[in-house]
Amino acid sequence: MIMSDVPASGATANASATTTDVQGDTFQHDVVRNLICRQARYPDIATTHDWYMALAYSVRDRMLARWAASTKTYAAKDVKVACYLSAEFLIGPQLGNNLLNLDMTSEAREAMRALGQSLDDLLAIEEEPGLGNGGLGRLAACYLDSLATLEIPAIGYGIRYEFGIFDQEIRDGWQAEITDKWLQKGNPWEIVRPDVSHYVSFGGNTQSETDAQGRLRVRWIPARQVKGVACDMPMQGYRVNTCNVLRLWKSEAVESFDFQDFNAGEYYEAVEEKVVSETLSKVLYPNDEPEAGKRLRLAQQYFFVSCSLQDMLRLMDAKGTPLDKFPDLFAAQLNDTHPSIAVAELMRLLIDDRLLSWDAAWDITQRTLAYTNHTLLPEALEKWGLPLFQSLLPRPLEIIYEINRRFLQDVRRQFPDDEARVKRMSLIDETGERKVRMAHLATVGSHSVNGVAALHSELLKQTVLHDFAEMFPERFFNVTNGVTPRRFLMLSNPELARLLDQTIGNGWRRDLAQLDALAAHADDTALHDAWRTIRRGNKTALAARIQNATGIDVDPAALFDIQVKRIHEYKRQHLNALYIISLYRRLLRDPNLDTAPRCFIFGGKAAPGYAMAKLIIRLINGIAEVVNNDTKIGNRMKVVFYPDFNVKNGHWIYPAADLSEQISTAGKEASGTGNMKFMINGALTIGTLDGANVEIREEAGAENFFLFGLTAQQVEERKQAGYRPAEYAQGNDDLRDALDQIAQGRFSRGDKQMFQSLLDNLLKHDPFLVLADFADYVACQDRVSEAWRDTRLWTRMSIMNTARSGKFSSDRAIAEYGEHIWKTRATRIDLARS
Repeated sequence: MIMSDVPASGATANASATTTDVQGDTFQHDVVRNLICRQARYPDIATTHDWYMALAYSVRDRMLARWAASTKTYAAKDVKVACYLSAEFLIGPQLGNNLLNLDMTSEAREAMRALGQSLDDLLAIEEEPGLGNGGLGRLAACYLDSLATLEIPAIGYGIRYEFGIFDQEIRDGWQAEITDKWLQKGNPWEIVRPDVSHYVSFGGNTQSETDAQGRLRVRWIPARQVKGVACDMPMQGYRVNTCNVLRLWKSEAVESFDFQDFNAGEYYEAVEEKVVSETLSKVLYPNDEPEAGKRLRLAQQYFFVSCSLQDMLRLMDAKGTPLDKFPDLFAAQLNDTHPSIAVAELMRLLIDDRLLSWDAAWDITQRTLAYTNHTLLPEALEKWGLPLFQSLLPRPLEIIYEINRRFLQDVRRQFPDDEARVKRMSLIDETGERKVRMAHLATVGSHSVNGVAALHSELLKQTVLHDFAEMFPERFFNVTNGVTPRRFLMLSNPELARLLDQTIGNGWRRDLAQLDALAAHADDTALHDAWRTIRRGNKTALAARIQNATGIDVDPAALFDIQVKRIHEYKRQHLNALYIISLYRRLLRDPNLDTAPRCFIFGGKAAPGYAMAKLIIRLINGIAEVVNNDTKIGNRMKVVFYPDFNVKNGHWIYPAADLSEQISTAGKEASGTGNMKFMINGALTIGTLDGANVEIREEAGAENFFLFGLTAQQVEERKQAGYRPAEYAQGNDDLRDALDQIAQGRFSRGDKQMFQSLLDNLLKHDPFLVLADFADYVACQDRVSEAWRDTRLWTRMSIMNTARSGKFSSDRAIAEYGEHIWKTRATRIDLARS
C-alpha cells in the first residue's frame, strides 16, 4: 500500500479524531483503523470520500464475517443453491441498505458524529453501481435482497460493467448521455478474486472425431479466448446472519502482453489482446444497432453465462458432488432472454468437457434451468442472425441445431401434419434473415417458464409462447414480481416506517402481509394527521431536490403526479404530455377552472438509439419551458423532468408521490415494479388494466384505484377492426387542440418540424393507442382532481394502498420461486459456531 503524506484537496480537518482518541474494539475504532490502513489517510487530512470508504469497509468487515459463516455452512450441508443469472443487477447504493440490514444505522450515525462526520453526508456521496438500466435490474436486486433475508442459499451471476449505461443530463431540452464512471473512485464492497477465473472461447471452428468407445466427440478450436475473473459483492439479509454473494465477471486477456511484439517495436500490437478482451465487460448494453454492437452484446451474454456455468461446475467438484446430482445442487434462473444461451452452453460443457451422453446432458440441463419471460413485445424477444452466431459461437450454434432437430421431431410426433406449427416453434426463424430465437431456446431447454404478473402470464400462453404452452402446459407458471420493503420503504421512507411500527407493530418488517392490519385504522383521525405530516415532509424534501437539479420551484402542497420509468412509446409518457397540454389550455381559457394544483414530474432514460423516446423527452421539457414560465398559470401547474432517474433518486421520488402514473397500453407491460414501490409508500395509482396493475387494483380495491383505458382484449379488437387514430383527434376538441399546439411549434420555440415525426406516428399509426385512450384518461384525471380536494378521502385511499401492498413484497415472490420452481429451502446460519 502506498501511503500519502500530502493533505488531500478539500480535506476536512478533524484534529481531535486521531488513533489515540479512539480506543478499544469499537465500531468507531474500526472506522479510523480502516481510514489509516485501507485509505492511507489520517483523520486530519481525510476527505469526506475517505471517510465514506473507511465506513464502508468497516461495515463490509461485519458482512464478511457472516459471508464466511454462510459459505462454510453451504459447503458442509446438503443445500440447494439458487443461481440467478441476469445481465443487470441495479442494486443501488449499498451503505445505507447494509447498515439497515445489519441493524447498525444508529450505531454508525453515533460513531461518525463522534468522528466529526455526518452519516447523511456520507450516504449522499456514494456512487450508484452502474450494473443495470431499469426494471429488470432493479427486480434482480430486490430478489438478491429477499433471497438473503429468507435465508435461501444463493448466488447472483452477472457482468462487472466498468461503465454503466450512461448518466443522463438534459441540455436545451434534449437528453445527453454522459459516461457513467461509477468505479472511478473505487468500490469498497467489491472483493476481486483472481484465483476464481474461467476461460471463454470465441470464433474459430470445430473438429469432429470418434473416441475409443466409438462415440462422436466435437472439439472447439477457438480463434481467441477471454478470461473471466470473479468480482464478488456480499449480499446481506435483513437481521439474519445469511450473507450471499453477487458474483460479477470481469473480462481479461488470457495473455495481456506480448513481449515479442514489444521488442519488435509493435507497441500497440503488444497490448492489443488486452484491449480487445477487456472490452467485453466495459459497458452495459452497447448500442446494438450497428453490427459491431450486436456482436459485442452477444459476446457479453455468452461470456457471463459461460463463466457462471463453469463456476457452478467448479463448486460442484469442490463439494465432491457427482455430476448427475448437479440439478439437486443448483437451480439456475434465466432472467429474461439475455442468459438464454445457457441452454446450449451447459450442454456443451456436459457433452464436450464432461463427456456425457446427449440424453444425460439434456436431462441435467432441463432440470437445472428455468426461464423468466419479461416481455410480450415481439421486438424485445432477442433473435441473433445466424452469420453473426456462426462466426462468434460456432460450437454452441451446432448444439442449438441439434437441440432444434430433436425438438422438432417431438413437435411432429405430438402434432402430426402441422408444418405451420413446426415452423412457428422452430428455434431458428426462417423468415427473412435466418435467426436464432432465444426465447424459444430458453423455453425448450428449461423445466419451468414463468411470467411476472397474472395477466402477463396468461397473455404469454395466449400469444408469443402459445404453441409451447400447448405442448408443455406443466412448465408454465406465474410469479408476480415484488419489491424489497427494506430499500423502498424502511430505507427511503423511515418516518412512514416508524409510524407503521407505532400503529400495527413491527412484524410487517419481516412479513409485509401484516400491513393488512393497517386497514383497520384507515379512518383514525390521529393517523390521518400523522400520515399527511410525513407525506408533506417527503414532498418538501423532493421539492428541494427538484429546485437544486432543475431550478424549478414547486409547491409541496400541490398534487405530485409522477411518472418515472424507462422512456418508451408503450409506456406512453406522450399520453401524459398530451393531457398536460390540454389541461394547460383549459386553464388558459378558464382561469377559474376548479381543478387541483398539480406538479407533473417525469423521469427516465431513453435508449441512445431510440429517436422517438428522445423526442418524447424533448416534448416534455418543451412543455415545462412554456408552462412553468406562464405567469397566467402561476403555481396551478408545474412540469418537471427530473434528470438521471436511478435507484438513488428513487429514494426521494417514491415516498413523495401522490399519484403514480401506470398508463401503458393494456397488454404491453409485463408487470412493472415502480407501480409497487409507489403503492407501498401510499401513492394512488392511475392506470390501465396492464401488467401488475390488475393485481394492484384487486388488492387495493377498485375504489382506491383510478382506472381508465381499453383492456388488452379491446386493444386487439380495435387493431383488428382497422384502427384509425386520426378519427379520434377529429372527434375530440381538446386532443385536436393539443396536437395542433405541438404542430405549431408552441413547445419547440417556434420550430414546426421538431415534433413532426412524433405527430405523424400518432396520427397515422399510433401503435400503442395513445389517441384512443386520451378521452378516458382525461376523464379519469378529472376524477383524480375531485378526490384530491377531499383531504380525508384522499388520505384514507393512501392509507389503504399501503395497507394492501403486502402481496407485492419480493419476499413473497422469492418464496414462490423457491417452492414451485427451484425446490430450495431456508438454511439457518449460526454465526457463533462458524
